[in-house]
Amino acid sequence: MDKGVYCLIFECIASKNIRIGALGKREFLLGWYLYVGSALGNGGLSRVNRHIRFYREQYRKPKWHIDYLMMDRSVRFRKVMCARTEMNLECVLAAVIGGDGVSGFGCSDCDCEKHLFYREEIPEMEIFAAFKTVGLCGTISDVDVN
Repeated sequence: MDKGVYCLIFECIASKNIRIGALGKREFLLGWYLYVGSALGNGGLSRVNRHIRFYREQYRKPKWHIDYLMMDRSVRFRKVMCARTEMNLECVLAAVIGGDGVSGFGCSDCDCEKHLFYREEIPEMEIFAAFKTVGLCGTISDVDVN
C-alpha cells in the first residue's frame, strides 16, 4: 500500500461555531480550510478514502477532530491532494502551509500548533507550491460528494 501525506480541502459555506470533540466549540469562517494529515500506517493513502467515506456516510461516531468538522452541513469536502512518501513530512508540510487556522486541531500527536488552516480564497495553487517546497509531487482530485 502506498504511504504518504495529504491535504484535505474543505469549503465552509456559512460562518458558524462547530463543536470539535474535546476541543469544544470553535469558530469557522466562510471560506476554505486545509487539513494536513499523514498516511504512513498500514493502510497508507487508503486513509484518504476512509475520510471520503466518512464524509459521505457518517457510518460511525466521530473519533478524530476532522470527523467532527466533516459532520457539519455547512462544510463541503471539495478536493484532496496526495503525495507518496515514506518520510514523515506531515508537520513539515503543515509548517510550510501555516497561517491562520484552528489551534489544537489535528495535532494531538505532535508538537505543532495546528494542522487545520484557513484561507479566504480557494488555495489550490498554494497547496501545489507547499508540496513542491517540501520536495513532493502531489496530485489533486475533486472529491465533492454533495
